[in-house]
Amino acid sequence: MDKKWVVATMSTVLALSLAGCAADSNKEPAASNSKPADTKGDNGAASGGKTKILYWTPDRHDADFMKSKIDEFNKTNKDNIEVEMTVMGDNYPQAVDIAFASKQAPDVLQINDFQTYYKKGYMAPINDYMSSEMKETFKDSLLENKNTVDGKTYTLPNTGQIWRLIYNKDIFKQAGIENPPKTLDEMVAAAKKITETGKKDGIYGFASPFKSSSGFWRASNTVAGASNNTGIDGYNYKTGQFDFSMYKDIALALRQMNEDGSMLPGVESLDIDPLRAQFAQGKIGMYINHSAEPGVYKDQFPTTANWAAVAVPTTDGTIKGASQIIGGSYIGISADSTHKEAAWKFMEYVYSDSLQSEYYEKGYGISLIPTVISSGKKPSIPGIEGFLPKRYDAIYPANPLTITEGSLEGSKWSDAFSAFVFTGGDVDSIIKDLDTRYNVSLEKARASGATDIVADPSFDASKLQGKLSTEE
Repeated sequence: MDKKWVVATMSTVLALSLAGCAADSNKEPAASNSKPADTKGDNGAASGGKTKILYWTPDRHDADFMKSKIDEFNKTNKDNIEVEMTVMGDNYPQAVDIAFASKQAPDVLQINDFQTYYKKGYMAPINDYMSSEMKETFKDSLLENKNTVDGKTYTLPNTGQIWRLIYNKDIFKQAGIENPPKTLDEMVAAAKKITETGKKDGIYGFASPFKSSSGFWRASNTVAGASNNTGIDGYNYKTGQFDFSMYKDIALALRQMNEDGSMLPGVESLDIDPLRAQFAQGKIGMYINHSAEPGVYKDQFPTTANWAAVAVPTTDGTIKGASQIIGGSYIGISADSTHKEAAWKFMEYVYSDSLQSEYYEKGYGISLIPTVISSGKKPSIPGIEGFLPKRYDAIYPANPLTITEGSLEGSKWSDAFSAFVFTGGDVDSIIKDLDTRYNVSLEKARASGATDIVADPSFDASKLQGKLSTEE
């Protein structure tokens, strides 16, 4: 990957912080490993009279593809617009907050936390920019609190992260395991057997990127959603309350794998890219992640490993609810942008059928755009077949998790469970404490008007199935 396009350290945040509020609202903050911004005049135009548009994204798996498409846009657009893309690191949420606070926000940014960005006033509505044809295309795809609020649209769907168990077929065969696990108990047993047979060669059964607690939620949320029919993110849609008991079984399974020594050494501080590098080298039997992986193993970490992706294991081997597709929101225009018309022209280009179809066909993401899905074309990239939508894959309605965590006292749920995985404790007491603290914060959020999401007694996650695919 071209490292000029990657900002992978906290130096971005520090640079933004030091830049102060006096900086031009369209001037890119200094950041290590990022492309220097062009000199601009007081009107915000780039050198040569072009209108400079800054675009921020945390996505690294598709950076080369998007860079090529942005280069194409810069060369061919008739409106004298020049787009500069910066790919951020894991500090993206903090960088966005600091950028808006210091009046240095990009013109176009990826919306990775719709409800929070809306409450903070980061996004500009795009209804007036959309053509009637575009409105027709997306009319049945927009979700309240993921794309729209009170009739105003801020972002459109493009692709969804479809989560699977990713496993090395050769490692399983060497360990004498015929099939990937369908239950959590089978996953624990498989990880132990792989480690016992492969440890001498540095091969371990399981890994998850536990750095910043992401390792727990990456491995758990899809498992929880598939194992029950009441919710995800610790939120029970039926009762309108948080109930973290949905994670008990996966927490116990991860804890057991740690005690068995079945996890890759150092997993507690592992990030996703180092994990991918180890998997590409044939050192990890299995892990749980999403549909970006085929692109990663094609471009970022080329591998000859014989790998595949299958449905995540569940508590009893059946899917009672739905396997969560993370998606629905993509990019939006900054409310602070002084070049919203130009920003929309770029946004419209990114959402074009030609770009999105190519993006899908090359395996960078599973499309949620009706015109792309209905084309009948499928990606041909190796490994993508395991990630194509099945009947049990579904997009869940918005829930109040991120808003609730804005005023939460104490540790977040993923941190608390991650600590349990590595240090042990009373999991029931951990769940009770989380339920209490999250529901107190939730009531405050509802009382203040921060969220209007309430209980839906008729909710049944199994009814979400089959909307994107009827394939079993």
